[in-house]
Amino acid sequence: MAETSHGARIIMAPPAISATTLPVELELRAVERLWSHAFLRKSLLLILLGVFWQVYARVLDNSLLFPTLGETLASLWENVRNGTLPLRTWTSLRVLFIGYAAGIAVAATLTVLAIGTRVGTDFLETMTAMFNPLPAIALLPLALIWFGLGTGSLVFVLIHSVTWAVALNTHSGFLGVSRTLRMVGRNYGLKGLGYVRRILVPAAFASILTGLKIGWAFAWRTLIAAELVFGVSSGKGGLGWYVFENRVLLDIPAVFAGLLTVIVIGLVVENVVFRSIEQRTVRRWGLQG
Repeated sequence: MAETSHGARIIMAPPAISATTLPVELELRAVERLWSHAFLRKSLLLILLGVFWQVYARVLDNSLLFPTLGETLASLWENVRNGTLPLRTWTSLRVLFIGYAAGIAVAATLTVLAIGTRVGTDFLETMTAMFNPLPAIALLPLALIWFGLGTGSLVFVLIHSVTWAVALNTHSGFLGVSRTLRMVGRNYGLKGLGYVRRILVPAAFASILTGLKIGWAFAWRTLIAAELVFGVSSGKGGLGWYVFENRVLLDIPAVFAGLLTVIVIGLVVENVVFRSIEQRTVRRWGLQG
């Protein structure tokens, strides 16, 4: 607003907004919305890694050392089409499910005993300190002596891989449950397994889920390593044995195809299975921001 020499007031209009401002802002907002999706960001990262793989292999130009992404995918498709890779994958996953479930059962038993008694706590802490740093692959010689060449040996080392990680995280989560929630459970007369199931498990589920993730990762890599050493069970080898066989045959694209399968399974379990569980439990219950 301004005044003339005659005292009249003139209302001045605000400066006009450039016609290009709004579209640019809308475009930036659209990019920000897309970038806020973790799936898109991770997909872009995987694409960039694939491009780098292809370019590096082309520059190296030695398929015996480092095949291109195209050669690896071609070998992957061929082995999927003829049924070899799905059969080897199922062989590994079947053993993994058995060992993973058994390890969780052992960890749950130890943790419940640790919560209920002082002796159980001392036992769990001592056993975890002793065996958690021990690589499961170091137990392979004993597993071969005790259980022979087969599924029993693989399950044994898988139980060792899973038990201590799950038990340690679960026990830490139980100890972190607030005193208020504990008192609520006691006031309702909850004891034993009912107290654990209704109070401790929901309150500590974030820690439990972390332990399950770590246990899964340990079990998966332990299984592949064990199969690389003695992975034939009942005449059928898993993914680790598939990688070893093709290494001996110098079929390096097939070796990379097997390794890529291991990676893809890990990505699917982490970003689909565990993410879905997290969304339906931890985040819905407000236990994580």
